[in-house]
Amino acid sequence: MLLASTAGSVAALLLLVAVGAVLDQPLLIPPLAASMALVAGAPDLALSQPRSVVGGQLLSALTGFAVLAVAGPGLWGAAVAGGLALGVMMLARTPHSPAAATAVIVALQAPPLWSFLGLLALASLLLVVVGLGSARTTGRTYPVYWF
Repeated sequence: MLLASTAGSVAALLLLVAVGAVLDQPLLIPPLAASMALVAGAPDLALSQPRSVVGGQLLSALTGFAVLAVAGPGLWGAAVAGGLALGVMMLARTPHSPAAATAVIVALQAPPLWSFLGLLALASLLLVVVGLGSARTTGRTYPVYWF
């Protein structure tokens, strides 16, 4: 199980790098590495389920963009965005702790809205797909639920 989970994580993150290289856009950002650690290492947790991985990441990014629109880029806004992202995820029943860091990144770096959201959605979906494949090879159950 340890070897398969580790191999799945490495494969997923290398896939993000490869797809990012093809698109000439980075897909590997630190919160996604933490997301993959949850999907591969703790696939039974609510934090690891597809709804939380994809939904949590996208809602947190949108939260970051909302704070960015009000406060502009900076550390103060990033702190607010990270905290608000938790509340938004809890309201939407999409808890995913690594996604709070995505809100922070958005509020600090002010990436282009639509391209960032599209790339984040693609990357999050790829992590879920690799999680599905890894679960099949190890005999684990993933996802425990979709919605």
